[in-house]
Amino acid sequence: MPFQKKHLSRFIAAALLAGPAWAQQTTQFDTVMVTGSRSQAQISDLSNSVRVIEKEQLEQQIKAGKEFKDALAQLIPALDLGSQSRTNAGQNMRGRAVLVMIDGVSMNSSRGGGRQLDGIDPFNIERIEVLSGTSALYGAGGLGGIINIITKKGEPGRQLELEAGARSGLNSSDDGDLRTGLALSGGNDDINGRLSLAYGKNRGAYNADGDPILMDIAQTSLQYNESLDLMGNLQFRFTPEQSLSLTAQYYDSKSDGEHGMFLGDDFGGVTEKDPEQLAIRGGVDSDRSPRTRRDFLNASYHHQNWLGQELYLQGFYRSESFNYHPFPYVNGTAYDNVYAYAASQQNTEVFGAKLALVAKPLERLSLTYGVDVDRELFDATQMYFDLDQAKQSGGLTMQEDVTVGRYPGYRVDSLAGFMQLNYALTEDLGLNAGFRHQRLSNRVDDYIAMNQQIAIANGSATSADAIPGGEIDYDVNLFNAGLVYDLNASQQLWLNYAEGFELPDIAKYYGLGNYGAADANGHLPLLDSVDVAGSPLQGVETQSWELGWRLSDGIWDAQLAGYYSLSDKTISYDRQTLSVLLKDDKRRIYGLEGDLSVWLHDDWQAGVGGHWVFSETETTAGWRKLAVTEASPSKLTSFLAWQPAQPWSLRLQAQKMFDLRDDDGNKLEGYHTVDLLGRYQLPVGTLSAGIENLFDRDYTTIWGQRAQVWYVPYYGPNELYDFKGRGRTFSLTYNVKF
Repeated sequence: MPFQKKHLSRFIAAALLAGPAWAQQTTQFDTVMVTGSRSQAQISDLSNSVRVIEKEQLEQQIKAGKEFKDALAQLIPALDLGSQSRTNAGQNMRGRAVLVMIDGVSMNSSRGGGRQLDGIDPFNIERIEVLSGTSALYGAGGLGGIINIITKKGEPGRQLELEAGARSGLNSSDDGDLRTGLALSGGNDDINGRLSLAYGKNRGAYNADGDPILMDIAQTSLQYNESLDLMGNLQFRFTPEQSLSLTAQYYDSKSDGEHGMFLGDDFGGVTEKDPEQLAIRGGVDSDRSPRTRRDFLNASYHHQNWLGQELYLQGFYRSESFNYHPFPYVNGTAYDNVYAYAASQQNTEVFGAKLALVAKPLERLSLTYGVDVDRELFDATQMYFDLDQAKQSGGLTMQEDVTVGRYPGYRVDSLAGFMQLNYALTEDLGLNAGFRHQRLSNRVDDYIAMNQQIAIANGSATSADAIPGGEIDYDVNLFNAGLVYDLNASQQLWLNYAEGFELPDIAKYYGLGNYGAADANGHLPLLDSVDVAGSPLQGVETQSWELGWRLSDGIWDAQLAGYYSLSDKTISYDRQTLSVLLKDDKRRIYGLEGDLSVWLHDDWQAGVGGHWVFSETETTAGWRKLAVTEASPSKLTSFLAWQPAQPWSLRLQAQKMFDLRDDDGNKLEGYHTVDLLGRYQLPVGTLSAGIENLFDRDYTTIWGQRAQVWYVPYYGPNELYDFKGRGRTFSLTYNVKF
């Protein structure tokens, strides 16, 4: 039998828990993939589009200056191009949202937020495991795929790692970013650990014309930003069969508090009187600045022979706070006046546990079963700034006037049981199938709408009716089944079916109400509302089919998959209120994903990857193209690498995004960039260098183009959201290990 199917049950258990992985890679099929605990499964065991980004691949991109989200887009064919700002909102995989995990713990939440990838410094990443498409194993969310980030762990023996890097477009003294890293690791076979600190300091960014790129006021920018990632872990091996892994992380990425967007005299740059006034300036004085802060704890226990089964037990805790850039609220008819200036803070707390057991009742049958449980808590506030001071300073002075609730608070409880089997039908054909039942319980707090809270705070009203909260339960049943067939020793075919479930953004759905005028006592009566009892939020169910082929023979590595996914509802947003709209229109997304690489010579390798995707929604008039704010454009990547024996290596790579149009007349303009990456092994340490956007192309990022469709004209002119890509940028990084 060319490929052993016996590892699949271990992978399934791993799909529910987190931990480190290890393997010796000979071909792509031999690569051990872990999307959970310390169990391992070869890629050849899986009936999915899967790939592993090894540490060396990621480091080559990052040390040569690529931002993390851009590096992932270069290495993952079905992942959209990055925003070059803080957000990964809209950076879909296979046209749908991605589930991001760190050591198997989800970084996603019911609110979304678009900062799952703003949560770890690449200095602390060992490898990244990617599964494209819907996976029933993971329950609700992540219909487009899974990105599981495996963190670096300690090893026996002492090691000190130091790293320092810089990048600049050489446009001015303010054009430059710095990053440093320090890690200590050591121990023995029974106990070892790693303690690391990664720090980054960004200044301004400049486009191909040498002009400063405006800050992203919609989802916040990484310009003039400082980040700190402090991470520690310990591994204990109590017996040859028992081990425990502990991880703790503190992550903080925030504005420097000195620079911000100047929105023009009397907000003239926002109200279209003079958008040329828009600029980045110093002198910011703000009571709330853009920031991502996260605390993360994770414990994983593994027993290789507990009552004749493998046992995986994991407990985790995550607390995070997102601060957003102050946002101008523009008069909704003439768009000629800013009537409010405010910034939100959104807080999420998640804790839970996972249990998985792997049994082998028959020689050709393996069974994985277990339980997942977690709780998520959410609240948010909106800080309104003194409008007169803000206008006089062009938005640079932001002193608190009043703080109110931004969204209704809520709690989400989840309890799930699962069972997955793997059966070797023949020596060349394997079957895997499973079922997951998940019960979700959402409890939404009573909430006075934000405008009515403001009216009470400024004295124009004394009280108001609350939009009633309530509790609603969801019972979700998800099935999956797949076949993987060995054509020969180097090729496989697979067929896969999976179901997924998604809840739209709870915070942006509930808490909307219409109020009447204040009565004689100054009380604001509630006329109607979107609430749990009257308008319960419905979930979105998705079915996904996939047919794929892969090849790995030591010279050629290739993977190609066609997919089709169909949802029973369509999620969209009101561009004026930014609230969730849930329609009964079906949504279908289908396409082709693949990559290919070949060794042309002992020292030369070439490759190409791509994703061709179509996104449509069904209306009474038939199937229509999905809006460009939600649909993914097709893309193409390629590379040519020279990798002789030490000390040199060079890589020339390109990214191409294709044009995308919808049936409302909106368009995303495609663009392409080329990068040159290099590395030189010194007698002590390694020097990496890179030139991003080698040919100095001028373009607006995919997020900048989407933001203009999202926010214009309700929240300002096009110029305010025209987030350009970086021009030619040079990078240099030195790394040494002792």
